[in-house]
Amino acid sequence: MVAKKSIRGISRIIRLWLPVLFFLGFIFYASTIPGNDIPRLFSLQSIVFHLLVYLFLAFFLIRALRRACPSAPASKLIFFVIIFGIIYGIMDELHQGFTPGRSVSGFDVFIDGLGSVIGSIIYR
Repeated sequence: MVAKKSIRGISRIIRLWLPVLFFLGFIFYASTIPGNDIPRLFSLQSIVFHLLVYLFLAFFLIRALRRACPSAPASKLIFFVIIFGIIYGIMDELHQGFTPGRSVSGFDVFIDGLGSVIGSIIYR
């Protein structure tokens, strides 16, 4: 009985946090792609990409935090997720600055933060 409960708990943790880890890793990986290797599919694709990836990251992060801390006020979780998204966006841009053909952009951080806000609101 205890083992079954333990397996369910571990399964729940994986189900909640794996999407968060996936998006964190995906963002990191995408920042290592040299600028010349990124296909140009449509105009404004960088803005759309940043917005959607951080939207999903925020959505899954707030979902995991809400389940992990059910008594925490939603406003605090939303604030945390938005700040986390902005800080991760800054670190991502700094990391991207070391990739050939890529540059650091404050506007991208703004879009990352906007995606975090929208993802948090959608979950709410």
